[in-house]
Amino acid sequence: MSTQPASPTLRLYRRFASLPFGRWLFTRGVLFKAPYFSTIRPRLVDYREGFAQFALPDRRAVHNHLGTVHAIAMCNLAELCGALALDANTPGHLRWIPKGMTVQYLKKAQGDLLGTCEVAAEAVRPGDVTATVHVTDRNQVEVFRADITFYVSAKPARG
Repeated sequence: MSTQPASPTLRLYRRFASLPFGRWLFTRGVLFKAPYFSTIRPRLVDYREGFAQFALPDRRAVHNHLGTVHAIAMCNLAELCGALALDANTPGHLRWIPKGMTVQYLKKAQGDLLGTCEVAAEAVRPGDVTATVHVTDRNQVEVFRADITFYVSAKPARG
């Protein structure tokens, strides 16, 4: 593993992580760049090369009519985890965009949730790359799983 991460996002995170409230500030920056994610008020738990983990705090605003966590709130959490895990291993000459998501609702999702995604560095190459996100409840029971397909391509030449 190199000492200098390929991803500008991960380099920025490492600069912020050692500061007081650094993870919080980094998360606010991510939410500023992609504001829709702020609707679930995610909390960054862990971020490193090829790995992202966010908590989804339980609150009424993310519930459905049954009192469980809404399916789309979990999709939002999954996309955030998958995107940052992929981005942490994406070299500066490549870019990505989500292309599709297949989800499985495994159990009733209640309480605080934890989304986790891991993407191997060797998987990040031009073309379709799939990231699997696992969402667990307080008892570490998997309640939701998402396979997100990202399209990875070379950044256009500046000129």
